Amino acid sequence: MSEARWDVIVIGGGVVGCAVTRRFALAGAKTLLLERGRDILSGASKANSAILHTGFDAPPGSLEVACMQAGYQEYLDIHTRLNLPVLKTAALVVAWTEEQLAQLDGIVSKAHENGVDDARQISRQDLLGRETGLSTTALGAVEVPREYVIDPWSAPLAYLKQAVRAGAGYQFDTEVKSGAFDGEYWHLDTGQQRISGRLVINCTGTNGDNIEQICRKPGFEIRPRKGQFLVYDKSASALINSIILPVPTATTKGVVLTKTIFGNLLLGPTAEEQQDRNIATVEREMLDGLIATGIEMLPGLAGHSVTATYAGLRPATQFKDYQISAEPGKNWIGVNGIRSTGLTAALGIAAHVQRLCGETYSDLANFGPAAAAEWPVMPVLAEHEKRAYQQGDGTEIVCHCERVTRGEIEAALDESDVPARSLGGLRRRTRVMMGRCNGFYCSARVAELTQGRISPPLAGHEKDQS
Repeated sequence: MSEARWDVIVIGGGVVGCAVTRRFALAGAKTLLLERGRDILSGASKANSAILHTGFDAPPGSLEVACMQAGYQEYLDIHTRLNLPVLKTAALVVAWTEEQLAQLDGIVSKAHENGVDDARQISRQDLLGRETGLSTTALGAVEVPREYVIDPWSAPLAYLKQAVRAGAGYQFDTEVKSGAFDGEYWHLDTGQQRISGRLVINCTGTNGDNIEQICRKPGFEIRPRKGQFLVYDKSASALINSIILPVPTATTKGVVLTKTIFGNLLLGPTAEEQQDRNIATVEREMLDGLIATGIEMLPGLAGHSVTATYAGLRPATQFKDYQISAEPGKNWIGVNGIRSTGLTAALGIAAHVQRLCGETYSDLANFGPAAAAEWPVMPVLAEHEKRAYQQGDGTEIVCHCERVTRGEIEAALDESDVPARSLGGLRRRTRVMMGRCNGFYCSARVAELTQGRISPPLAGHEKDQS
């Protein structure tokens, strides 16, 4: 059994784990990311609504709103250097009933309390003038001008790529099963390997309370919440201009209508508590209900096709706020209860965890000289920007639905930082086989290009999308 030693081990390769790995690697720590799936985003982070939130409706004074707003600002500060897209749509919180209309004043007040001073209530006339496709049963709205749409997959990949260039390592297909602390180092057992590190940071999402048991009895319980989504054909995207949000409840932001950065229209999620922590299925009855809700809000949806469905799990707990804490004397930080706001908050959470490390473990905080930041340039996947096929990369288009070139596929497989090694990883990096035909026309060519490069091979992908 081999053993390697690290300053920091991050368990969990979701968006938060990638951001935390980046933060500590740039701080000079010898950092390792462990992920049990075949690629990053194999768990909860692979399914979300991809909105960069201002935190206008988060609980005032909460850790969640602090991390969201710090993460929001850092994303905007660095996205150009990483070539990450932002679609500036704004959001409208729409009231559909008199009861919801009466809540709009409170939503504006909470937004202002959270520092989102440009949020304002608009009239029914203004709303329907801006969103001519909405049902005329809409009664009014709150406008939040700085809510944006981003790429949910390229961002965490960029964080990990930058971490790798700062000296971080990563291991996929590596599940931590147990661990022991000797007073200086944690020794984590994966079944095949013992890996040692001075500080462990648990970012395992829906498995968070189970992994916490390695160090301590958790003060929370993960209660997985499933969200089902529908992806409409690109033709539906023109039906709205802004992100259409409902008036939120105590447990969910409700069903959202939004453009995606890839040019589709997204409808969802549902909010369903379930026991299973790993499997999120889509169900016809719930999807039919979503479709009906969507058509009630946006009647023109009835004339457009659904091209994909998916479901994800949120690592909710019994508490409304994030559950992030360090265990004194044990060199362990748990990052748990990160709900649907994790994509926005990830960079802010990473900064908070670094501060928490310095406050709790002063002997660990000075890892060495900070790494010189290198800035990987991410491929352009956004529909509103110029894609590879438009710029002419000298190769043919393989996926005609999403207009993905052979050059883009080969680059994702060949790149040195974090290459695609699974079909799911390749799809998220390039959009190949993610269009309306779901790979019906291009899968044979993709199989040729990926032969011997991904596991399992394309012929087995029906059972593996990780």
